[in-house]
Amino acid sequence: MNQVRGIGMTSQRTRDRMVARLRERGIDDEAVLGAMASVPRHLFVDAALASRAYEDTALPIGFEQTISHPYTVARMLEAARAGRDLGRVLEVGTGCGYQAALLARLATEAYSVERLAPLLEKARANLRPMRIANLRLSYGDGYKGLPEVAPFDAIVVAAAAPKVPEALKLQLAVGGRMVLPLGIDDQQLLVIERTAAAFKESRLSAVRFVPMRMGKE
Repeated sequence: MNQVRGIGMTSQRTRDRMVARLRERGIDDEAVLGAMASVPRHLFVDAALASRAYEDTALPIGFEQTISHPYTVARMLEAARAGRDLGRVLEVGTGCGYQAALLARLATEAYSVERLAPLLEKARANLRPMRIANLRLSYGDGYKGLPEVAPFDAIVVAAAAPKVPEALKLQLAVGGRMVLPLGIDDQQLLVIERTAAAFKESRLSAVRFVPMRMGKE
């Protein structure tokens, strides 16, 4: 139980300080802030890095991947939620499982797809102590999404694509929003909203993510 709750630099008090910093930087969605206060980020990084888990920094998780800055995660979740209650959501790029755990707290059903089999197994191991009943992880090509369980109220992509994956756009429900980093060298955080007649796009800020790759490994 202490592993989940954390002690010292991984304690609830440290997590609350992280949330206070997010609030100071303009994150004001209380549901997102509440989720980030409750999910123990230190469980999703190697033990040697646990004391740094609540700093606003990206940390390596192996396989040339990283866990994103808490502020970036909060910004993306806030943009995806847009003040709405979420039913079914999809994360592309499970990584270590941290953002998937957050999405599960913000939605009725959360799905996450990962293309790297060893990283997916690591995420499963990280998530197991939390016993999250409404989260399903899948091994697959993120560019294809999960059409068998679409449509989604929100899709959050955790890697930068050179162009918007059309398959993911089509898996949005009407009124749904997709948040993704777009670009190769000059990356921008993009929000795509599906209306009854079209797709609306807006850009939020410059970001830096690992590239989104096709296929499975």
